[in-house]
Amino acid sequence: MKNKIQILVSSIIICGFAGIMNNVKAQSTNNNTIEEVLINKNDPFAEIRNLLVQNFDFTNSDYKEGIVNSEVKFDIAENGKIVNVRSKGECKNVSKEIENVLSHLQYRIDPDKLSQNMIASSYVMPVKLDINNR
Repeated sequence: MKNKIQILVSSIIICGFAGIMNNVKAQSTNNNTIEEVLINKNDPFAEIRNLLVQNFDFTNSDYKEGIVNSEVKFDIAENGKIVNVRSKGECKNVSKEIENVLSHLQYRIDPDKLSQNMIASSYVMPVKLDINNR
């Protein structure tokens, strides 16, 4: 019984040490920056990003000027249509415009590009816009 307790205690110590080392390693990489994830150019969502930028009205004076970060969530219906668009971010008006653009797109994602587990699922897409309208 004493042997099992010693093994348990040493396992906890080793796991704790490994956790601390992983935390230190994560904090000491290149000025604490997160590496950018490159998305495959054949990704169906790359088309959505391009359409969003092409149809976004950058001239509205109600937008916060400068770089505006937002996050848009949407679902893809079985027919490939973008539905249930909701956006939140640093500027309420930018978020509304993102929702408006994506909700009114006549674009449909090609079902052949989607795997079966991607259909009718929710997606989150970060959006970073540079607003310079003044």
